[in-house]
Amino acid sequence: MAVSPSVSYSITVRLEVPSRGRAVSELTHAVEHAGGAVTALDVTPHGHERLRVDVTCAARDTEHADEIVAALSAIDGVMLSKVSDRTFLLHLGGKIETAAKVPLRNRDDLSMAYTPGVARVSLAIAANPDDVRRLTVKRNSVAVVTDGSAVLGLGNIGPYAALPVMEGKAALFKRFAGIDAWPVCLDTQDTDEIVRTVQIIAPAFGGINLEDISAPRCFEVERRLRDLLDIPVFHDDQHGTAIVVLAALTNALRVVGKKLGAVRIAMAGAGAAGTAVLKLLLASGAADVVVCDDKGAIHKGRAGLTDSLRWVAEHTNLDGYDGDLAGTVRGADVFIGVSAPNILTGGDVAAMATDAIVFALANPDPEVDPDAASEHAAVVATGRSDYPNQINNVLAFPGVFRGLLDAQSRTVTDDMLVAAARALAGVVSAGELGPHYIIPSVFHPDVASAVAAAVRDAAGGRPSRS
Repeated sequence: MAVSPSVSYSITVRLEVPSRGRAVSELTHAVEHAGGAVTALDVTPHGHERLRVDVTCAARDTEHADEIVAALSAIDGVMLSKVSDRTFLLHLGGKIETAAKVPLRNRDDLSMAYTPGVARVSLAIAANPDDVRRLTVKRNSVAVVTDGSAVLGLGNIGPYAALPVMEGKAALFKRFAGIDAWPVCLDTQDTDEIVRTVQIIAPAFGGINLEDISAPRCFEVERRLRDLLDIPVFHDDQHGTAIVVLAALTNALRVVGKKLGAVRIAMAGAGAAGTAVLKLLLASGAADVVVCDDKGAIHKGRAGLTDSLRWVAEHTNLDGYDGDLAGTVRGADVFIGVSAPNILTGGDVAAMATDAIVFALANPDPEVDPDAASEHAAVVATGRSDYPNQINNVLAFPGVFRGLLDAQSRTVTDDMLVAAARALAGVVSAGELGPHYIIPSVFHPDVASAVAAAVRDAAGGRPSRS
């Protein structure tokens, strides 16, 4: 699969060049010849006969960025000053901060916000603990909790390396739903310790977002915390993915004129995301699903099934198919992959049913080349931002938590998840719906509010007031 230059690998190269007529154009030509994409060019005088030029360009990866810098440095008369990686610059000092919502201008303000006035508020909460949601940040706060064991597609990289991702998650909560979220990166991967730690910090938060915790530990952590806590616990890798997949599939089926209960679905991946997607599809009416992992189709007669795989076997694959993924996909109406890159070919997609739907969501490299899949499937979606129909969890979790917090919900139910998916699908109007637009942009102004309203209604709550 050809990879295009990406802003994720954007660099700014500061150079000094002679102030002759073609010097600047030579720089842009060198970047383009090296396969990069120039996105900005800033030129300022640097002495009488020299110019300072900041060339900002996108590369395919870090090695490609180095090649571009080498090409620029090789131009006659060019002096390299410095190279800045724009992604690293964005992360310097972190991406989030706390800010006071009330002014602290004088002694009176201080006396009300802190001592002695705050004591009256503390006593009021002690007398009526339910007032904590009305009188503190708990009403609008979420803890983003990870153990660093399954971060993005990077694997078990630990709590320190997970922190930039959790910061980003917190920033998305604020940007799209106005929620104050804090990263909580735990230096343990012991299930009991994770559960106990979250339990004892929970009083400060209105909800818990579990993030990047590996399977099968994530299932037990979520189950136990839901039993222990009186605030909603949501594992985004499971349920956020499931909501967006169901929403996208709802609209993709509309495009091809098929019904969820009548299609045959082949899935690759039975981890956290795959299991959650499966459960939500079944709750929404899917009836014919076969799930594969790296050992092939999951069925009741397969030896060595874990508890979670046994559940999959008991609720899918009614015919007991025991072959490989390619055989599972043959004749299927829908393929949903949340697994590993390059496990299918365009030929496998060609063997699917007419007007097939392919969701190849492994990131950054999908289960099948999207271009190859598009030659045979009617609708193709990926997890990538450089192809149409990006399946992105940010379409779900901000609105879901906005609705949960507004309703002061104490739990998360399948009915809420299905309601969120239907609301998200409904953001795409009939006039907009098409093979290349089955899911709205993350920046669509109605996404978070529509999802929040649906979750709030499903929870039986109303928007909270001061």
